[in-house]
Amino acid sequence: MLVAFSVSPSGNGREDGSVHDAVAAAVRVVRESGLPNRTTSMFTEVEGPDWDAVMDVVKRATEAVAPFGSRVSLVLKADIRPGHTGEIDGKVERLERAIDEL
Repeated sequence: MLVAFSVSPSGNGREDGSVHDAVAAAVRVVRESGLPNRTTSMFTEVEGPDWDAVMDVVKRATEAVAPFGSRVSLVLKADIRPGHTGEIDGKVERLERAIDEL
């Protein structure tokens, strides 16, 4: 199971609206999970063997953001493909090959 998610606080009272400290707390949870993951400017992707493993990480990452604001926003997209692993890199590799073949 592959999940891309974005989590951020609101109502943090910062004049500049920055949420990088909160996002850093969430990404730390993901990285310490031991599951394959990647963070880009907009989303963090995490891959695990099943719902329970992946959603536990998403839940803990969301909880890590909670102290940074009065509410938390979570956006999540999932690719549920039983029996497949290594898709966090595999999907990108297949895309790159397809681009090269055009």
